[in-house]
Amino acid sequence: MKSLMNRSGWLMLAAVMTAVGAAAPAWASSHREAPFVTENPKVDATDFYMFNSYEPGRAGYVTFVANYLPLQDPYGGPNYFFMDPDALYQIHIDNNGDAREDMTFEFRFQNTLKAISLDIGGVMVPVPLIQVGTIGPAGGQTANLNIIENYQVNVVRGDQYTGARAAITDAVSGADLFRKPVDNIGAKTIADYPAYAGQHVYTVNLPGSKLKGRMFVGQRKDPFVVNLGETFDLVNYNPLGSESGQADDLEDANVTSFILELPSSYLTAKGDPVIGGWTTASLRRARVLSQNPSFAKPATEQGEWVQVSRLGMPLVNELVIGLPDKNRFNSSRPRDDGQFATYVTNPTLPALLNVLFGVQAPCLPRNDLVTVFLTGIPGVNQPLSITPSEMLRLNTTTPPRPRGMQSRLGVLGGDLAGFPNGRRPGDDVVDIELRAAMGAVLPDAGMPGGCAPDGALPYTDGASVDDSFFDAAFPYIRTPIPGSPN
Repeated sequence: MKSLMNRSGWLMLAAVMTAVGAAAPAWASSHREAPFVTENPKVDATDFYMFNSYEPGRAGYVTFVANYLPLQDPYGGPNYFFMDPDALYQIHIDNNGDAREDMTFEFRFQNTLKAISLDIGGVMVPVPLIQVGTIGPAGGQTANLNIIENYQVNVVRGDQYTGARAAITDAVSGADLFRKPVDNIGAKTIADYPAYAGQHVYTVNLPGSKLKGRMFVGQRKDPFVVNLGETFDLVNYNPLGSESGQADDLEDANVTSFILELPSSYLTAKGDPVIGGWTTASLRRARVLSQNPSFAKPATEQGEWVQVSRLGMPLVNELVIGLPDKNRFNSSRPRDDGQFATYVTNPTLPALLNVLFGVQAPCLPRNDLVTVFLTGIPGVNQPLSITPSEMLRLNTTTPPRPRGMQSRLGVLGGDLAGFPNGRRPGDDVVDIELRAAMGAVLPDAGMPGGCAPDGALPYTDGASVDDSFFDAAFPYIRTPIPGSPN
């Protein structure tokens, strides 16, 4: 590990960061990043986190957070933000470096309508709302709810669609059906939302093992921090200004989180502590709209599963993949990533920064980035055997840093437990990637001779994030913003 802190290690880190972020004018990690998912927001993965758990007493565990359904306005009733019961949501693990999923955690949802009705002049009339009264943390979770949202989770060994699967079960009840808390409608409906949501944190049995994990699926405050509006407006701010002088445009947005904490020994292959991870969502190939739709069946879904969303390392599809191929990237698997190599060797976004600000973009071709970006950093998070592919990689033996001691700049800040060795919620991936992308040290990392890009200046989007924005314990991501301020 110490080798990372020498000069060659910093050069490799600068290279991997440039491949990921490439210094760009758009920094919403993966919110609405491809044309198809803008039409299907329920299967739009926004962020993926994978880190060694830093809650005290949880050494030896890995936490995964896969966020979906972006830009949730807290007041977005009356239906709020249920997940798609016709979709397949998955978190994949490659534990032998071959760019293929060895273990997949798949989530399927069931939305049940109770059709609560009121006596209106002697006629029973269904109500138009998802709740008809208060919902309490102790009992009463469902009596006044008009829609009950449950989910099941399977562990799949082998191919994400055809592999052998077994159910995760509740360690207390033994049931394989879990309840998702309703979204944070407001304090009149749910007076104590943290206590209510806390009753939906489950200790779970893991198939094929005596080990146990923890799980929570539900609405959370969107953890990603970014100066979104001004960034999309051709970087309409000073990228060398204050690190905290700009607004977080996601400050008032919620998201739906799939959060798993699992023993690292359950995830790793013998002899190799490094795992790769990514999240996907899939839909059935054919959808036939109903002429007379019901609540449960507005359409008929049929055919094999088709992957429509994919997210591993942050910002890849957002910033690196060209617009014509964004849908293609979302439908691809890591083992086929060679088809996108040109976007890494000849990235367009550094050139755009050059046009906007006159900074010196790194020289081309960026062949130095391909191996580093697609394999992990040697001595840090590179598997023993590796097939080049894009995914988030984590060395499960790296000691975690507790909340309050983490560097928001991750490895660039001397904190080996942070991005790009996995990704924690408090890692400021925007500033990390901006600063590494335009570093003057790149010629020593295999750049063409005579290349002299601008130095490692403190680039920033002005919207800062660190570990103080998050809790010190599972599920880490904080309580969602209520829909009503009263």
